Amino acid sequence: MARFAALVPFALLAGLTLPAYAGTVTIEGRGEIMAAPDMAQINSGVTTQGATAREALDANTAAMAELIAELKTAGIEARDIQTSGFSVNPNYVYTDERDANGYTLPPKINGYQVSNTVTVTVRKLDTLGTILDKSVTVGANTINGVSFSVADPSELYNEARKAAFADARAKAELYATAAGGALGEIESISEAQGFNNPQPYPMYARAEMAASAPVPVEAGELAFAINVNVQWELDTDAK
Repeated sequence: MARFAALVPFALLAGLTLPAYAGTVTIEGRGEIMAAPDMAQINSGVTTQGATAREALDANTAAMAELIAELKTAGIEARDIQTSGFSVNPNYVYTDERDANGYTLPPKINGYQVSNTVTVTVRKLDTLGTILDKSVTVGANTINGVSFSVADPSELYNEARKAAFADARAKAELYATAAGGALGEIESISEAQGFNNPQPYPMYARAEMAASAPVPVEAGELAFAINVNVQWELDTDAK
């Protein structure tokens, strides 16, 4: 009797119809949202020459002080101006002359060069062209790049996440149907952040720009992208 009772659960289990588990479907989805930038960063500064390092530095200090003062007058706050580069280098003059043994003579120092650059955050894009123009007017002779961004992109990335998941699900459903089944429960979700920051556009200032009109600037749009990997169970009995 005890043996018969032990066999009953196995008989009941044998009569149940369990869903057929045919493996998994793993798909990558991508979501991309386009948006106009609302701020920019420029890297500008002054390079000066002098017969001595002191002479070049004094000239550079005066020019940089004027540049920073002009930036603040244009509405740039002190927190948005940060020194990003400073260097003092000799200028070498090379020669083809050789000594008595035939060796090329070493280069000679012919003055010094001082470079000082600042990274400036511009939070009002409609002033960017004017700030670039004013920077050159007061002595900035190096503008290494302009990069655009969005101050708070969190909502844009959330929208990209939704689009990425929808893209992954649509493709996964297609594969599941082609395999003769349907998607089951989600096994895993992992995010691969495709935060491709826009590259700065090089701009090289020249003295003849000093009297020009405000520099024309086109901010365009930025792409905020998210890649997501999602894995589902593949249920062949779902039909």
